[in-house]
Amino acid sequence: MTETGFWSHPLVETTGYFSVVVLCLIVSMVLFELVTKYKNWEEIRKGNVAVAMATGGKIFGVTNIFRYSIEQHNTLPQMIGWGLFGFILLVIAYILFEFLTPKFNIDKEIEADNRSVGFISLTISVGLSFVIGASIS
Repeated sequence: MTETGFWSHPLVETTGYFSVVVLCLIVSMVLFELVTKYKNWEEIRKGNVAVAMATGGKIFGVTNIFRYSIEQHNTLPQMIGWGLFGFILLVIAYILFEFLTPKFNIDKEIEADNRSVGFISLTISVGLSFVIGASIS
């Protein structure tokens, strides 16, 4: 197998995309941990379902955006760039969600295990990931 053939083999490409997306997912979860006022994994360990739903929505949202990015781009740098751009849009959406609900604090409600707010956070992350992903060109 030639060098070009090896790197373009579907198993090698899939492994490469998988590895890069997992790394980007870890980075995005660290960044979301910095954006939220509560400690995601500590709250999940305590059984906070609202945090688990909100965090699950973020994980789904980020990976869904990268799914679209993989479909639309032929090079790893393009895929990473567009995926990270989509992630930034998802963070902006989270901040807007907090801003557009002035009657209560989203982070405090989720930290208090308000499952309704956790569910809305999940659906916003998932729903917008489809919109962001579809707009990636």
